[in-house]
Amino acid sequence: MSRIPIRVLVTSAFAVAMAAVLVGFGLAVYLRISSQLTTALDTQLRVRAQDLAVLVSQPNARLSQQDAPGLIEHGESYAQLIDSEGVVRDATRPLGRASLLSVAEARAARRAPTFLERPSVPGLNEPSRLLATEVTRDGRRAVLVVGVTTQNRVETLATLRNELLIIGPIALILASGVGYLLAGLSLRSVESMRRRAAAISDDTPGERLPVPQTGDELQRLGETLNEMLGRLETALERERAFVADAGHELRTPLALLRTELELALRQAESVDELREAVRHSSEEASRLSQLAEDLLLIARSDRGQLPLRIEQVEVGELFAVVRSRVEWRAEAERKRVTTQTFPPASVLADRLRLEQALGNLVDNAIRYGGHEIQLRACAVDGEIELHVRDDGAGFPPGFLDRAFDRFTRADAARGRGGAGLGLAIVRTIAEAHGGSAHIANTDPSGADVWVSLPARSS
Repeated sequence: MSRIPIRVLVTSAFAVAMAAVLVGFGLAVYLRISSQLTTALDTQLRVRAQDLAVLVSQPNARLSQQDAPGLIEHGESYAQLIDSEGVVRDATRPLGRASLLSVAEARAARRAPTFLERPSVPGLNEPSRLLATEVTRDGRRAVLVVGVTTQNRVETLATLRNELLIIGPIALILASGVGYLLAGLSLRSVESMRRRAAAISDDTPGERLPVPQTGDELQRLGETLNEMLGRLETALERERAFVADAGHELRTPLALLRTELELALRQAESVDELREAVRHSSEEASRLSQLAEDLLLIARSDRGQLPLRIEQVEVGELFAVVRSRVEWRAEAERKRVTTQTFPPASVLADRLRLEQALGNLVDNAIRYGGHEIQLRACAVDGEIELHVRDDGAGFPPGFLDRAFDRFTRADAARGRGGAGLGLAIVRTIAEAHGGSAHIANTDPSGADVWVSLPARSS
């Protein structure tokens, strides 16, 4: 079934449904006309029975064509009079003296008028329908049997059946053809979208599928596919920009590393100069290593594969670990790092990833912030916020909206060095935990960057 074209499947289903409708309609018409013909025949028998009952009640009246003109038709209708003992007292010529009723049927007819079917009667080799009813003749009770052949009804129904058997298939073929054409017209828009989709590539940005304005499922499908193409195009542009920015960031430390090594190889004249060159090279190698790790973390998060080892993390202990790691750098920069946790809080998170995120924020504050750096935790609206504040100059206003974008740096006031991935990694880690990252300038000066995490407990 999967290899059959949709157009053929739709047409076949339509043909089957149409065939069922035609069969049902034809059967209903046939049965309806058959019922009407039977009703008309019964009405005719009742009228003839009433007229013949008046005739037979007269003295010396006979059931013959001469005595009952218009009531008896040769070869089509007939009548018979049977007394209470079941003996035939009178009959039309083709019947003779053979009774048309059995004893039981005659008794039933005396109780109420009775309709009967006969495949044939004496003198007539055709199916017949009878009406037996009680009459009075010469003061005695008798049964009058009036009959008529049903050959005309049979022929009428046979003609109707033949016409239905001819017209039905013709109507089915015509309807199937129309259904095939309509299915083709309906699928023409799908084929148009398919051809356009086959032509779309990364070399044709902005191309979209033609959407028929039909207001149905096909239009919604086209609009959904175009939205998907837009998302894919945005993702492709983002990946291209990511690769370009990553290449640019990697090129600078690689160039510096190469320059240092070449200078050391060609111009170093003493051990101190060689050591200085190796020291600079080591710094650039560390920067390359950190940049590679950052790029790997972001790539994993884009694929939804950032590994997390969830555990209960006490915020106070987390701040203490981060502070101990950066304290020597803060002292070297003549800056002070303090912590504040109120009330005491804990979160379900990956300890190492949170340390990495807060380490990035504190590192930025040490590099670009003021002399006082504070790690502060608080509970707000069912979330735990981990703040890193400083009393420096703050961020440029135009930088706040794009601070967490990749490879984004502030202006010269806070933008010397770095690859512009620190805040992007902070947001990546926060979102991996089901939280979010935020940034703002404080009044009267300084900056505040914080991570909001769900306040979950074990």
